[in-house]
Amino acid sequence: MNDFQEIADRVEIEALRGEFTDAAMMRDRARLAALFTPDGVLRMPNVPVELIGREEIRTGGERLQSQWDFFVQNSHPGTIRIDGDTATGRTYIQEIARVLDGRSGLNFAIYHDTYRRTPEGWKFAERVYEVRYVDTTPLRGSAPGPDAKAHDFGKAGDAGRAPGAGEADVSATGVADDFTAPASAERLDRAIAALRANGFTAELLDDATAARARIRDLIPEGAGVFTGASETLRLSGVAEDIEAGDRYQAVRPRVLKMDRATESDQIRQLVATPDVFVASVAAVTETGSLVIASGSGSQLPASAGGAARAIWVVGAQKVVPDLSTALRRVEEHALRLETERAQAVYGQPSAVNRLLVLNAEPQPGRGTVLLLREAIGF
Repeated sequence: MNDFQEIADRVEIEALRGEFTDAAMMRDRARLAALFTPDGVLRMPNVPVELIGREEIRTGGERLQSQWDFFVQNSHPGTIRIDGDTATGRTYIQEIARVLDGRSGLNFAIYHDTYRRTPEGWKFAERVYEVRYVDTTPLRGSAPGPDAKAHDFGKAGDAGRAPGAGEADVSATGVADDFTAPASAERLDRAIAALRANGFTAELLDDATAARARIRDLIPEGAGVFTGASETLRLSGVAEDIEAGDRYQAVRPRVLKMDRATESDQIRQLVATPDVFVASVAAVTETGSLVIASGSGSQLPASAGGAARAIWVVGAQKVVPDLSTALRRVEEHALRLETERAQAVYGQPSAVNRLLVLNAEPQPGRGTVLLLREAIGF
């Protein structure tokens, strides 16, 4: 390769990287996807997300941008190393964003790139997004224009306060909601009675130790068991009991070892229709409903009816008077705590992209709620 060809290649690759940032800023996902080879891959392990092929890159990006209030990406040139018809390089990224539910932040990241020369010119064969720094301090600015959202950060004592932080909110009933305190014995009894009236099997247990023992009684040895991602299951030891031993055919460890690109159909079937699904919920109402929130929705089919049996382990602090309070608990309390966990583990905030409300269980004996007298989980 002569010097002029290498210079021309470098200029074209740099233009390709600039087009990516421009397409992201302009929300032109079709143009962004066209910057990849037909089999190109966009990987974001911190999220985690892996999009393979132009169509997945386009639709995945459109799902992401539909959540934005605003998004700004600044890119800074890094290295380019050319080897014939392939090349590698890095691009340094600074981003600020706010999503429609009010969460916002700033991050610094690196794109680790592989490029390929094609008849259409240089394209991305792979972009791998590595987060290096995240700051979720609420942004004080806003997107300008008549349709911009108003964000009131000026009041004394309120600057930087996350939703649900600080003083308890007051519900429409005039009673302050404390989403961390265990419900009283009377409220627990009301919830149990309502759940049973709605077709659920509902049991009131003292603590997580009792729940672990009861689950061992409820699930037959050798059953295929899918455990939903849950702080309640992790903290109680239920997840370890199911996933670490050989008493059951644990679905989650098996799925984590599978290739999401080539075995996505098998993964979907395994998590949607297990023999038994064990998880928790975001809230249970005193009127006998279960409220479940999810970012991806992958766990919802099993709860909704895909699993032959479902067991939900629920801390006493998740009992709320009604559905409207349950939804506020999701948005103002559980989402904030889950976002903190997701930022620490994945470098990415969580989101309430899907909600499932179970008002009754039409199949007798399918759904069991183990309601604890102690607070545990989010």
